[in-house]
Amino acid sequence: MAQETPRTAAQLVADAKSRTENLSPADVAREVEEGAVLVDLREPEERTQNGAIAGAVHAPRGMLEFYADPTSPYHKAEFDPNQRVILHCASGGRSALAADTLRQMGYGNVAHLEGGIRAWIDSGHAVETGNPT
Repeated sequence: MAQETPRTAAQLVADAKSRTENLSPADVAREVEEGAVLVDLREPEERTQNGAIAGAVHAPRGMLEFYADPTSPYHKAEFDPNQRVILHCASGGRSALAADTLRQMGYGNVAHLEGGIRAWIDSGHAVETGNPT
């Protein structure tokens, strides 16, 4: 049996980005205004420390598949495989991996925010601070 060559996290992210639509902060802002669902994959502490994009659905990365699966007892109604879904994290790695996962789960119109919330803030977009829900 042939042994597989180990892959780094960076390689996995690069592969996921090659299969995923990578959006700029301006693209995300426009699409959210037009009704796309924005999903924040960061942990609660990250949201408290760095703020959150108004209106984003919070789904920590470890729960995404369960929230997105309509057959799961943890399913969240905001997740609809027929809806435009845009994911973001802190810098774009987790969201690229997660977008690729949702694509495998049958989400046909999924993308992620390239550069994450850091790119969002650096491009001048606002975040809610304090303890965003």
